[in-house]
Amino acid sequence: MTYKNFTVETDADGIALVTWDMPDRSMNVFTEEVMDELEAIIDQIVADDAVKGAVVTSGKETFSGGADLAMLKSQLQRFHAEKARDPQAATKMLFEGAGRMTWLWRKLETCGKPWVAAINGTCMGGAFELSLACHGRVAADSDKVKMALPEVKVGIFPGAGGTQRVPRLTDQQQALQMLTSGQNLSPQKAKAMGLIHEIAEPKKLIETAKAMIRNGLSPVAPWDLKGFKLPGGPVYSVAGANLWPPAIAILRRETYGNYPAAAAILKCVYEGLLVPFDTALRIEQRYFTEIMQSREAAAMIRSLFVSLQELNKGARRPEGVPQTKFRKIGVLGAGFMGAGIAYVTAKAGIPVVLLDRDMESAEKGKAHSAELMDGLIKKGRAKPEEKEKLLSLISPTADYAALDGCDLVIEAVFEDSEVKKAATEQAEAVLKSSAVFASNTSTIPITALAKNSSRPKNFIGIHFFSPVDKMMLVEIIMGKRTGDKALARAIDYVRAIKKTPIVVNDTRGFYVNRCVLRYMSEAYRMLIEGVPAPMIENAARAAGMPVGPLALTDETAIDLAQKIMKQTIRDLGEKAVDPAQMELIDTMVNKFDRRGRKNGKGFYDYPAKPAKKKLWPGLKELYPQKKPEEVDFEELKQRLLFVIALEAARVMEEGIVTDPREADVGSILAFGFAPYSGGTLSYIDGIGAAEFVATAKRLQKKYGAQFKAPKLLIDMAQKGQTFYERFDPYVNPQDRKAA
Repeated sequence: MTYKNFTVETDADGIALVTWDMPDRSMNVFTEEVMDELEAIIDQIVADDAVKGAVVTSGKETFSGGADLAMLKSQLQRFHAEKARDPQAATKMLFEGAGRMTWLWRKLETCGKPWVAAINGTCMGGAFELSLACHGRVAADSDKVKMALPEVKVGIFPGAGGTQRVPRLTDQQQALQMLTSGQNLSPQKAKAMGLIHEIAEPKKLIETAKAMIRNGLSPVAPWDLKGFKLPGGPVYSVAGANLWPPAIAILRRETYGNYPAAAAILKCVYEGLLVPFDTALRIEQRYFTEIMQSREAAAMIRSLFVSLQELNKGARRPEGVPQTKFRKIGVLGAGFMGAGIAYVTAKAGIPVVLLDRDMESAEKGKAHSAELMDGLIKKGRAKPEEKEKLLSLISPTADYAALDGCDLVIEAVFEDSEVKKAATEQAEAVLKSSAVFASNTSTIPITALAKNSSRPKNFIGIHFFSPVDKMMLVEIIMGKRTGDKALARAIDYVRAIKKTPIVVNDTRGFYVNRCVLRYMSEAYRMLIEGVPAPMIENAARAAGMPVGPLALTDETAIDLAQKIMKQTIRDLGEKAVDPAQMELIDTMVNKFDRRGRKNGKGFYDYPAKPAKKKLWPGLKELYPQKKPEEVDFEELKQRLLFVIALEAARVMEEGIVTDPREADVGSILAFGFAPYSGGTLSYIDGIGAAEFVATAKRLQKKYGAQFKAPKLLIDMAQKGQTFYERFDPYVNPQDRKAA
């Protein structure tokens, strides 16, 4: 029997090797067709008396990334379409769909013949759940092998037996930590937890897996044997009593109740361990069906799974422009940002010229890469030879002539128009006409900088976030005359360094900084109102933000906020900045020399480690303080999220961002906007435009013009539209205008 996605070869010992190798796919993923074929293979192996057992592996470098995003997306679309007609039938359909993989893996597990998973690379989600259903598991001893159940990161949870098999293979504490965090496991960690049986040299992986069957591997899972005992002891035990109450409290502390999937994991594990295995799977299936219907799951799946993958694959790349294979990239400026850009470029295997005003400065920039690699080596995440290879790709220089032959040059010099003008002119003097010049500016409009260029069509903005090596988002900014070739090359570069590109049209602050500045500004306003600083920071975290606005200001520097305010006043006039906020920032910097983390004192005090930072007590003396009971905590949360979301809506209205996927993904990756909401625009869509506008009007009346809803949002409220309907990313922009 032949299959499209698998080959089945049986050796002389009667062991079938099932190799998963999907044609026209770089990675194996689960589709309806794949699962149908797997079921047929299970039936074939069971029916053939000559087959003693089976080994399942991958024909690709990775094992599998889990479910196909198109399948998940179509399931949700079918559910919502059916729900409009018959909610009960829609839920039943979702329940049955949720159980498809669950019961297929259970069929494999109880088929009467031993199966071994030979894990040769990344093994995620449903693929790891397939492995856990096998009677034996062997992983290759390689840095490329990572196993995980990461579903919680996209608003769902392991719904094909993961919440039941993991806590039956390892102790409940480790199981909960793994399931609620979605952490990656190395082969060594997985073996220590009891999730895999053996680690083999990559070349001996299949032979090791087959040997397990030849040596009499039992075709019965441990939990199907009479007398099975949980590794960590029963739920109702001393150990259980010490685990479960704190686990619930810790989850509440970490998630503030914003992530239903994480809570569902605890419920699945707790309830599932009290009943027989098949009943436990049914409990998991019911919770999974419930979570799949949640607003959080729909938003997170769309933004952090579907949209993120589409953007990473170049969804906004212009058609008809050949792909660029980078041979050499130049970075102008070897300061913190330039050095970081050189590091991520070299890490991608691309030769990079790192240029500064003198060799000493350029060499110092290269040393930053050495320090980063030393840190990875110390943590066991890199090898010394990898450090040497990376450093060999970075050529420090003070001579612009070294840029000759670069496909792309990224300018990251001091944020001064004249300095940037000189750097642009000197670089273009030696670059070939086809080269693209990019600026990493965070404040100066690209159109203005492009006036310094003799070829504005090849001039573009590539805006990194700090620290470059950790931040996954890059804003690509289009000037008024930027051409498709420059855009395509910028996207190709961002993809080459394995970061996520979003495309933004030119404006002051671009997209991300406009939103972030609103977030900080609202916190300043709250301080001036007399809201206690701890309430502001706690409200932000409770709303889903990873960092409070005052802590974020410290990280970026309070004196930088002062410079931005002063520049804004120079450019736009006195009314562009609230004088009370200007006074607050001036007081912090000029009177108290509190500039942020960089000088050890800002809104927080930064004592020597291991002591933790604490809010500066002096904040209480700046303004008359309200009593906590006089402050509406829920309204604080609402204000912090609404002020950001409204700015995102204005950005869409102005045409700065044109694709809602980029607004949503960008807001999460750049500054962690409440990931459970799916991002700034999904937050509005989830509430509903009409309700959102009504709340914004109430906040505007109470707190000011920052909450004024733009005309676009008011129009959407009247028409009952969402951003993903109004700006459908899958419709040609021209067709959208015509409609």
